[in-house]
Amino acid sequence: MDKLSLLRPLPVLQRWLLPLRCLLCGAEGANDIDLCADCAAEMPRNRSCCARCALPLATPAALCGECQQHAPPWDAAWAPFRYGWPLDRLESRFKFGRDLAAGRVLSSLWQREPCPVDRPALLVTVPLHRSRLRQRGYNQALELARPLARARSVPLRHDVLQRSRRTEAQTELDAVGRRRNVHGAFAVCPGLALPAHVAILDDVMTTGATLAECASVLKRAGVPRVDVWALARAPSRQK
Repeated sequence: MDKLSLLRPLPVLQRWLLPLRCLLCGAEGANDIDLCADCAAEMPRNRSCCARCALPLATPAALCGECQQHAPPWDAAWAPFRYGWPLDRLESRFKFGRDLAAGRVLSSLWQREPCPVDRPALLVTVPLHRSRLRQRGYNQALELARPLARARSVPLRHDVLQRSRRTEAQTELDAVGRRRNVHGAFAVCPGLALPAHVAILDDVMTTGATLAECASVLKRAGVPRVDVWALARAPSRQK
C-alpha cells in the first residue's frame, strides 16, 4: 500500500522534462518543490501557539484559555502551519480539486518543519466514509501521512479507526454543530493491540471536533497517550 502513495516525489528524469514551477505564482520552483522561494516564505507558520491544542496565540502557552476551561481529550498537538493564505489555496486544490501536485508541496513543507512533541509509537489517520472516499478518490490525510511517517520513522496504519457512519461536511457547521455531527461516528477496529502512545493525523484542525472524537475513541480503547497532528490549525475557533 505504501508503494502506491500519490505524493511520492517525482523521478529525476521527470523533473528534467517538467521543470519545477510554483503552483501559486508560476515562477521557477525552488528547494525541490513546485513552490518558489518567495511563496514558500509566505506560508503561515504556526510558531506561537497553545501546546495542548496548537491554537495560534500572540505568545506561546502551555494552555490557552479554552483548554484551561475545557481540556481536549488528547495530550498534545502539532500543527506546523496556520490555516490561511496561501496555504489554504493549496489545501483546497489538493482536498477538493484532486490536485496531487499541491498535495506533494504540502507534504514536503510539513516534512521540513521541526516537531515539538515526542515521537509516537504509531501514527493513524482520520478515516473517510467509504462513500466519500469513492467520490474523492483518496483520503487526503492518509496521503499526507505516508511521506511524513517515512520521514519521521513512525509506523503508520490507516485501518485503526473506522468511520461507522457518513457525516455531513464540517465546513458549514459551527463548533456545536461539528461536535454533534461527528459524535459516535468513529470506532476502533476490534482485535487490535495498540501501543501506549498514538498520534492521530488530519489535514486541517478547525474546532478540533473530529480529532477530539477520534482521540476519545482511542482513549476508551485503552491508549494512555493520544496526540493529534494536523498540517494546519485554524487561527480561531468557530463559535
